[in-house]
Amino acid sequence: MEFRLDKKRVLTSLALTGLFNTIIALFLTHLGFGGGFSINFVFSQSIGLSMCSFILAGHLLVRQPSILGHAILLLVAMPAGAAAGTFIGARIAGISFSEILQGKPALFIQMLFVGILFGAVITNFFFSREKISQTEAQFQEEQIRRLNLEKKTLETHLRLLQAQIEPHFLFNTLSNILSLLDSDPVRGKAMLVDFTRYLRSSLSRTRDRITTLGQEMDLVQAYLEIHRVRMGERLRYAIKVPDSLRNVSFPPMLVQPLVENALKHGLEPKIEGGDILVQAEDNTDGYRLVVADTGAGLSEDALAGVGITNVRERLEALFHGKARLILEENQPTGLKVTMEIPHE
Repeated sequence: MEFRLDKKRVLTSLALTGLFNTIIALFLTHLGFGGGFSINFVFSQSIGLSMCSFILAGHLLVRQPSILGHAILLLVAMPAGAAAGTFIGARIAGISFSEILQGKPALFIQMLFVGILFGAVITNFFFSREKISQTEAQFQEEQIRRLNLEKKTLETHLRLLQAQIEPHFLFNTLSNILSLLDSDPVRGKAMLVDFTRYLRSSLSRTRDRITTLGQEMDLVQAYLEIHRVRMGERLRYAIKVPDSLRNVSFPPMLVQPLVENALKHGLEPKIEGGDILVQAEDNTDGYRLVVADTGAGLSEDALAGVGITNVRERLEALFHGKARLILEENQPTGLKVTMEIPHE
């Protein structure tokens, strides 16, 4: 384990050591040990700070010691720091070192023993705290790496899902335009104009993760206009979005697949066609967007289609299970798809 020393960490270690030393002095005075609080305070501070300094200096020299190296460092630094601290404390207290050795050797031995004992406790506290701190830092770094990887994976997944939609729509539209250019050139050219307008406004936006609900509705309207050229009076639609919601951030390519599903599986199979309603509203819990048609209604093809499946997967990836896609029968006929998206 590497011990990272910087100015803040050294000052914090010394400050906490000083606090521990004060507690030790109070404890020893309470037990009646030493020559009163002032003497105990001087000696405990001198011994504790010296031991802390020796240990910090040792780790400054050996930044990444092995377990054995760490044990040897403590065995050397702690007695040396205790001895140096006792000598410094004696000088501050006005007791000569020779006097301690000659007249009060028991005091020296007791101070040295107590210093090493409490120093071991303090050292264990500091390095346990250091280990926990580094473990937390490593865990946070690992979490950041994992979140970045998940973000990249999600973005790749969304690109793949989006890529499934675009060619499907583009190829179908181009096929319809080619067919109309042979059978009905006027309608074919009109459809080509609408298609060009749609591409110009949409291709740059569909590469983004977030656009606005208003932009999405503009794309849906352009999409429906393209199909109305081909279907004529068989297609009728209405888009109802309050002006207050048009600037709301909204993921692209979530509504169009639902509209495409309504056209392909709902209206086109019916000779008389039908109506499509696209409606958005703001509720207490989030945004509610409805795509309802008066087409053929619920069917296995509609439920298992690429559009519905794609939207489900994108909602799950974008909102982590907090968004819902509800399919139900529309009254009096057709399919009603409700998308519920939480507020950000």
